[in-house]
Amino acid sequence: MASTTCTRFTDEYQLYEELGKGAFSVVRKCMKISTAQEYAAKIINTKKLSARDHQKLEREARICRLLKHSNIVRLHDSISEEGFHYLVFDLVTGGELFEDIVAREYYSEADASHCIQQILEAVLHCHQMGVVHRDLKPENLLLASKLKGAAVKLADFGLAIEVQGDQQAWFGFAGTPGYLSPEVLRKEPYGKPVDMWACGVILYILLVGYPPFWDEDQHRLYQQIKTGAYDFPSPEWDTVTPEAKDLIIKMLTINTSRRITATDALKHPWICQRSTVA
Repeated sequence: MASTTCTRFTDEYQLYEELGKGAFSVVRKCMKISTAQEYAAKIINTKKLSARDHQKLEREARICRLLKHSNIVRLHDSISEEGFHYLVFDLVTGGELFEDIVAREYYSEADASHCIQQILEAVLHCHQMGVVHRDLKPENLLLASKLKGAAVKLADFGLAIEVQGDQQAWFGFAGTPGYLSPEVLRKEPYGKPVDMWACGVILYILLVGYPPFWDEDQHRLYQQIKTGAYDFPSPEWDTVTPEAKDLIIKMLTINTSRRITATDALKHPWICQRSTVA
């Protein structure tokens, strides 16, 4: 009997060099043979996946298919072959925002505002589509190219979840220590506001090059976050405008019902009146 194993990826795409690696996956540059268009292929070794990991992969692919926005890395194709699953994404060549911050030390307010605006546009699209990213951090924000002013693109939806409207529930402990929200650390129901807390941490880092919450000891770090214990120390914050600090304060608000939403953050004077602020 003839095998009906799908070989669509192998037939339609040419693989090139490795771009990155995960526990069960590798990312390689690829080209669609029919169009000569270049993409990034996330190749998942499905033989090594547990049933739960399979579910997570399905969820990630489903979520990525939903999201179509210029500030989100686009999923173009999802192909299952014998032993491997291929997710074909935009090829983004500018590296991580994190690397750019390290190289520059910190951003001017004009650059930080333009950058966070794009992140907020991506987050708003996710939230409108019923998706919570849960792992917003500079390592998951990619620059479209090496050119100055290149678009910021949100990537890695491996921890993303689907929610109904403003539903809050306990979806499990997930994220990266310094960016976790107080409600996740308290194991309380959570939802879209966790992404806005992470945006506050990212904005703080963009402006001064170090995070608002930091301790070598994770327990102490979590205590700081749960109590919202951060400040704007001298001298580096002395030159930052009150508008920028106001937006950070509104994002790093412990009470989720009072924390600013992506919609309202995009209307904040520091974002929408950038020319007068920066």
